[in-house]
Amino acid sequence: MKPPNRNRFPWNLDWNLLRTFMVVVEQRGISKAAAYLGLKQPTVSAALKRLESAVGKQLIVRKPNEFTVTRPGQALYTECTTIFGAVSQLPAVLEEDVADLRGHLSIALTSSVISPHFDDILHRFAVAHPNVTYAFEVHESEDVESQVALNRSSFGICLLSRFPKNLNHVVLYREYFGLYCGPRHPLFQVETISPKDLEGEPFVAFQTEALGGPLEDISKLRTQLKLSPHWRGVSSSLNEIRRMIMTNIGIGALPVHVAQQDVVAGHIRQLPPYENLPLINIFLISNPARRFTEAETAFLEALSEELAEVGIEQRTYGLLTSLNKPHVLGD
Repeated sequence: MKPPNRNRFPWNLDWNLLRTFMVVVEQRGISKAAAYLGLKQPTVSAALKRLESAVGKQLIVRKPNEFTVTRPGQALYTECTTIFGAVSQLPAVLEEDVADLRGHLSIALTSSVISPHFDDILHRFAVAHPNVTYAFEVHESEDVESQVALNRSSFGICLLSRFPKNLNHVVLYREYFGLYCGPRHPLFQVETISPKDLEGEPFVAFQTEALGGPLEDISKLRTQLKLSPHWRGVSSSLNEIRRMIMTNIGIGALPVHVAQQDVVAGHIRQLPPYENLPLINIFLISNPARRFTEAETAFLEALSEELAEVGIEQRTYGLLTSLNKPHVLGD
């Protein structure tokens, strides 16, 4: 393939080809990309060939039962996502010349982010700036990180198994995790439960409880208690873990402050141990390379001020209270 003339390249390139290519990579195939874009397969295939001709590189290896993005293709995909992220900000940027603060906040977050402090910030900000709009999208933690890194979200709230090199991160809040069973479990009606009663019990787990994952400490707790060595159910969704606990697929871990309402309602019961529980950090992440709008800057400043004024101990949820130390304690 003949290399492009670099001086004329941005003027000659059909930028729609970049969008099509990005979707092909993300959908892992031309047929799926065509369905996603509402186009015919030959149209997408022809667009990909035109782009490869324009850049002078093979971008995707297309063979029966094989879909591989080449190294130039990976490099181009990264640039495409950056361009897409910048273009997606244009509507908010164009609104910045009005007197009242306007704009849009897109926040990617993991499932069941429950933080009174964060909710208070949202409330105050919404009251102070009624013309700002919001979008919340729920993803797995790794995908939240990707959304922020690719400039598709203003901010992210998620677990982190490692600190990302190119993203800013700060602990938004911390939460203790406890073990729970549902009303169909034999231990639910037992007056006093000891840790030994949990030996060999089947369990359900978050996908991030694997060794090296952000919820690894929960896995270590199960090992310490000698629960079954193999999970019986797995999910990335807190609501589905809750469902599996309540239907007695297995014992599972939940954030204590999130589970408390179900405990009080009699839907689930906390199991020992009740002290020295896994303490998990929930992070706020942002991309320093992003061109923040005025609305995004104002919201980040409001968050930063709150985190500076409210200590991490106050933003730690799930400490033992009289509500989760009922007759079930076997101390």
